[in-house]
Amino acid sequence: MKKQMSFFSMALSSLLAVAVIAGCGTGNQSGAGQGQATPSTGGAKTLTMATSADFKPYEYHDLTSGKDEIVGFDVDIAKYIGKELGYEVQINDMNFDGLVPALQTNRADFVMAGMTPTPDRQKNVDFSVIYHDARNTIVSKKDSNLTKPEQLAGKKVAVQLGSTQETTAKELAKTVQGLQITSLNKLGEIVEEVKTGRVDAAIIEDHVAKGFVESNEGLQLTAIETAEAQGTAIAFPKGSVHVEEFNKVIKKMQENGEMDKLIQKWFGQ
Repeated sequence: MKKQMSFFSMALSSLLAVAVIAGCGTGNQSGAGQGQATPSTGGAKTLTMATSADFKPYEYHDLTSGKDEIVGFDVDIAKYIGKELGYEVQINDMNFDGLVPALQTNRADFVMAGMTPTPDRQKNVDFSVIYHDARNTIVSKKDSNLTKPEQLAGKKVAVQLGSTQETTAKELAKTVQGLQITSLNKLGEIVEEVKTGRVDAAIIEDHVAKGFVESNEGLQLTAIETAEAQGTAIAFPKGSVHVEEFNKVIKKMQENGEMDKLIQKWFGQ
């Protein structure tokens, strides 16, 4: 009887050892940002899109359906591209200044956040072709008489942390004496700072600024004249295999009228 029990114990131990070894070898080796899409539970390939969903109408939280859903111009483009290429798109919301680091640390496959492909960003990530043009504006109170960059001398100006608007403000500060910059994470906070007078003005991308001004009667916006419009593009980790295939779909959307439909839907132009 003891021999039979001993044999059973040895057999059971062997089976458990095999199970542990097998389990250790089944980990998922792929991840976001590695150039390979992660399979979803339904079998379709999944790409992770990082964004900062406080940039209406590009991306923002919509609660009208009773649930929190991230929607917008960029989201519609991402879903269209995903459908064309056979990907499911998973959206991760984070602060704007964390988007490029998310690509660099492989926590996202691409970024869409109304992002401009500046030279500094191009050193760290790759970009798609430009898919939309935009301009910066000065947002201020209607009675402030702050409509031109030179009128910001000695004033406090709010911008979004890590944005091209922050870069624009820093460039202006080199020639506009006494311009003080306040960098914040969320655009809603920036607009509140202007409304309450804690800052004198803000620099915000024109389509986004238009939405805030329309919902706040006491505010105004004025475009900052530049030599050319600032374009927005999709950002990817350096060397991503997705850049070329995304570019093909973007160009297709621009040629077949789909991009114009989305511009009309979200910007009314």
